[in-house]
Amino acid sequence: MPIKIENRVLFPHDVLLLVADGRKNGFIKKGIIAELECVYYRKNVMDNAIVDKENVSSVDEYDEFRSIVRCPIPSVNYSTVVNLRWRYKNEKLREENGLRMTENQTVHSWENVTYGAVLDGETVVVFAKGLNLRPARESDPGQFSCHFGLGNWETDERFMFTTKALVAGQEVVRCSLPRSIRNNPDKASGIQVTIGVTPRVRARGHERSLLPSVAKIFDAKSEQKKKGEGKYELCACTMVWNQAFALREWILYHAWLGVERWFIYDNNSDDGIEEVVRELDLEDYNVTRHVWPWIKTQEAGFSHCALRAKRECNWVSFMDVDEYFYFPYSTPRHQRFRELGYAGQNSLRTLVSNFSSSPNTIGEIRTSCHSFGPSGLNSPPSQGVTVGYTCRLQSPERHKSIIRPDALDATLLNVVHHFHLRKGFEYLNLPESTAVLNHYKYQVWEVFRSKFYRRVATYVADWQQNQNEGSRDRAPGLGTEAIEPPDWPLKFCEVWDTGLRDFVLSNFADIWTGLLPWERSPSR
Repeated sequence: MPIKIENRVLFPHDVLLLVADGRKNGFIKKGIIAELECVYYRKNVMDNAIVDKENVSSVDEYDEFRSIVRCPIPSVNYSTVVNLRWRYKNEKLREENGLRMTENQTVHSWENVTYGAVLDGETVVVFAKGLNLRPARESDPGQFSCHFGLGNWETDERFMFTTKALVAGQEVVRCSLPRSIRNNPDKASGIQVTIGVTPRVRARGHERSLLPSVAKIFDAKSEQKKKGEGKYELCACTMVWNQAFALREWILYHAWLGVERWFIYDNNSDDGIEEVVRELDLEDYNVTRHVWPWIKTQEAGFSHCALRAKRECNWVSFMDVDEYFYFPYSTPRHQRFRELGYAGQNSLRTLVSNFSSSPNTIGEIRTSCHSFGPSGLNSPPSQGVTVGYTCRLQSPERHKSIIRPDALDATLLNVVHHFHLRKGFEYLNLPESTAVLNHYKYQVWEVFRSKFYRRVATYVADWQQNQNEGSRDRAPGLGTEAIEPPDWPLKFCEVWDTGLRDFVLSNFADIWTGLLPWERSPSR
């Protein structure tokens, strides 16, 4: 089958190839990884003779036009212009037959590229690395513009439409659509787009420049799942990396509380999370996995998710898979409150629905987080985090939010899961007596250690960097190396809190039995 490499993006640990074969649904099949290999060329060799090859690291779906193929980073003497070849079962390379090499030999840096674009009414929201805008602050949109075309704007500007930016902030620029696209929105999906940047102080030789781009316009309604009339009352969005083991418990628990729709942004996992998502969706948990390969982009990913959820959801909870809503009146000793409906099945959905009426000005509901520690454990708890971790810090550390997508500011600015709201809307802080989030932040060392690989937030320093070591974004006193402190199992233990554990065991322990990964795995 002929395939085409449209773009290459160089990441710290691999080269990402965006590949198309001319069909709407892409070419990726489960077994295709065994039929492809990455090929490398020596630098400055004119005849492009293949001098090295490696197995493909992974393949994945990306959007309705393209798939992702990841190749290992070439060694120092080889070019990052990595290509693909089909190979026979005897491992010999197939000749050029069946493979269309791209004419574009450019390799983009993940730190300087336009990587996404989503339609939103008569505007397009464009996502880009390299704008270097300040966190949590709106920026001057006058220095930005959006450029659209079906051709290659790097070589042929005749195919280009240009519009001005309306708002800008962090990694997001919102522009008006060209009239031709606005009049035919059904044909907009797949059109290429990038951002133009004009220096604040114009000088000779400093005219507008275009960011490199791999972005094509995405229309959220093209993948919307129908559920009859109306929207889902409550949805949830999260971004994960190698947390397949935690997903089932988190979704089963919050589905019981009333979450109806799940958006899982997969940030380069290689732990089989797609299989977990597929199983959950087959069990009618309404879960979709969205491949999000762009590293250090959690805020932009949440903005992207808010746009996708806007057509489907009245409210969206933005939280991590180690965070669990808990209603203090849920334990057996509060039977009277449970009978009154303070905390029962669908209680979270019931809570947010009270603020859904149109005259209401509440656009965001904020909930305090209690951070739990290893609770004396040395290995992952066999009955899940909600039952196993029972000791926490005394005071809450942060808040997480549930938002109304239609109440967000046009910039889609968000910081630590909190969004900026448009004029006329305000946020509500839930009292801790009503609801809290149990954040199982400091788990046993073998789980916590994975955090040292990379932070997902754009404006939060990686663990290995000697920055903001006293910040709440880091573990106090841990430092910059993934070395287990001798007292780790006893750290962060100021208050024994068994409320959520008692609630889980007394209300739906039968749901847990046989369904969690550690209950089903013979290796546990």
